Order: sequence, then structure tokens, then C-alpha cells
Amino acid sequence: MTLTLAARVGARLLRQGVTLAVAESCTGGLLGAQVTAVSGSSAYFLGGVISYSNAAKTRFLGVSARLLSTHGAVSLETAAAMAKGARRAFGADYGVGITGIAGPGGAVAGKPVGTVCMAVAGPNGVTAGRYQFPGHRGAVRRAACRKAFEMLDECLGPVA
Repeated sequence: MTLTLAARVGARLLRQGVTLAVAESCTGGLLGAQVTAVSGSSAYFLGGVISYSNAAKTRFLGVSARLLSTHGAVSLETAAAMAKGARRAFGADYGVGITGIAGPGGAVAGKPVGTVCMAVAGPNGVTAGRYQFPGHRGAVRRAACRKAFEMLDECLGPVA
């Protein structure tokens, strides 16, 4: 049987004995849902925050209002702060932060619909990336989650 990407990454987290927390904006909880769809995920998944508003990013994840006003909610800096905030809030080894514009509205200059910034914060620092995903709202959200699992997988190091 072929394991899903979520299951493969979950198995790696379990083997390494490390934990995960997530902070989601544009994915609205889809990443956490995909993590918890895997049986046994409670062994490595500590929880998540759906921080759709800037106020929630500040209050629950410690993202500074200054960072948000300087770089915007959809930025590498905000994604990194969200990932670090999730990691800190839950005491997790790894935190994932995702923020973006799933559409169909919300585009701003330089940030069209489908723009997603995400980051993984872990013991070795933060890895962040900005991506442009095509398609409708659901497709953008699913593509963002898939990329987040891929980034986390890379941050876990080479497969032993």
C-alpha cells in the first residue's frame, strides 16, 4: 500500500521522536486536518492555530504588529514568525507556518491570487519559501499543504 505524503512525513516524525505544531492562515486548518487524518498522529502532532486575522497572528503566535505592517501578512517574514510562534506555543520540535492568498479575491500589488508563503522552524533554524500555486481556492489550499509537507520532509534530513 502506498502511504500518503502526510503519512510518510508522520512516520518520519515518529521514527525521529520529534513533535509538530502548525500555524495556518490561508489553508484554514487543512494542514492540521491532513496531519490528523493519519492514524497515530497524536504521537507527534501537538496542535495548531488557525490565525486568519492579523490580530490572531499577534495574539496567539506572537507575530509582531510591526512585522505585519512592514512586510504584510503574506510574506516570508510573517510565515517564519508564524512557524516559530507555533513551535513556541506548543513546545514542539518543528513548527510550520502558512500564509497566503487563496482567492478568488484578496490579491494586492505583487501578490496575486495563489501567492503562498510558508516556513518550517526547527532545531536547525528556519526554512522559508514563497510559491505561486495555480487554480481555484481549493486547489491553492491543497497545493500549499502538499508543499508544506515536502518542506517539512526536507527539514527532517535525509531518509535513513
